[in-house]
Amino acid sequence: MYECVIVGGGIHGTYCCQRVLEETDLEREDLLIVDPNERLLASFRRKAAACDMDELRSTFVHHVGTEPFGLESFAEGHDREDELRPTPGYPRRPTLSLFLDYADYVIERANLASLHRQATVNSIRRSDQRSEHFVLETTAENRATDSPATERIRTRTCVLAIGHGGRYREPEWTDGVDSITHVWSDFDPERSVDETVVVGGGITAAQLATCLAARESVTLCPRHELETAAIEADPRWINWNHIGHHLHRHPPGSRERLETVSEARNDGTIPPTLFERLETVREDESLSVRRGDVRSARAVGCDGRVRLLLADGGCLSADRVVLATGFDPVFEHPFVDRAADELALERGYRGMPVLDDETLAWTRGDGQPSSLFVTGALAAGTVGPLAGNIAGARRAADRLAPAIAAASNQAIPAD
Repeated sequence: MYECVIVGGGIHGTYCCQRVLEETDLEREDLLIVDPNERLLASFRRKAAACDMDELRSTFVHHVGTEPFGLESFAEGHDREDELRPTPGYPRRPTLSLFLDYADYVIERANLASLHRQATVNSIRRSDQRSEHFVLETTAENRATDSPATERIRTRTCVLAIGHGGRYREPEWTDGVDSITHVWSDFDPERSVDETVVVGGGITAAQLATCLAARESVTLCPRHELETAAIEADPRWINWNHIGHHLHRHPPGSRERLETVSEARNDGTIPPTLFERLETVREDESLSVRRGDVRSARAVGCDGRVRLLLADGGCLSADRVVLATGFDPVFEHPFVDRAADELALERGYRGMPVLDDETLAWTRGDGQPSSLFVTGALAAGTVGPLAGNIAGARRAADRLAPAIAAASNQAIPAD
């Protein structure tokens, strides 16, 4: 039996693992990260490559290492300070290359890859009705037989760090139309065509549009006027005192909490530096912006072209349409539904997990905290509008590490 299993090997799971190793009495053999990808941070790497991300929106103190200035020191030590990009009014931001190279350095230094088991967690249940110990049902590809292999993993505590779980928002008008893909799903960034429409108005849409415009004609189609914001939310939301005063004053799981988080986030915005780059590309006439709400789509001709009908009566035609329309709500993820139902966990407004604000433990139906903890977007109701970001990983670990340590100290020795 493990003391703690972390479900998810992205930024949140990788960072949480380090904090637990450094700040608790758990040994390496007590801890496991379960993720279906071949390497840690694989999903983040794929998303960044798909939209040709060049630099991060987060500042240089937000990364996967536990030393706040570790990335800056890494840049200085490798003569890469020019990859810390200036941001007017805010600290510098790292290039994607610098961020990932430092992440690889952190992972190798702590040998975190040895704690990663490549598998998919299908369900979580209690080992028996009287126990808080968990059994994770997993499947992994058996390379010897080229068929799925099942395994049960037992653990005293569990941390859900699943992100949005590969579920992307695809409008109903896309149903049944070929040549429409989501940037983080079936999109092939290496395939070049003559004309592309990018649907979306946020940072991912802008990054993708400026990238593709270097080799083809691109139309960016946002629903509203493009808006700029340097970061995802006011920096004060990094501070626990601010979170407590403005968010925790509302009941856990309440509509007021979710609305507070939604209103504080700068969703659908573009950093000023990226906006300037987009405007420069527009001047070269390889990129145009056509604002409008898409109402329907259909294939035209026999060559796979797509025609979009807009709400104002206009239309757009292209060889392909790429969606940069964000994620489906993580609260509605089927895996989250199964875990909540099986473990009788309490849910609030729109399925938001009801968490203990001091520990991020998911509250049971009887009002008692469980030994299932949450980080990432699932924890937005407690960690706030930056919960799903790198800064949120650091804030969540502030409370997860001592909570897991306390649960381990109270544990009864395994049979």
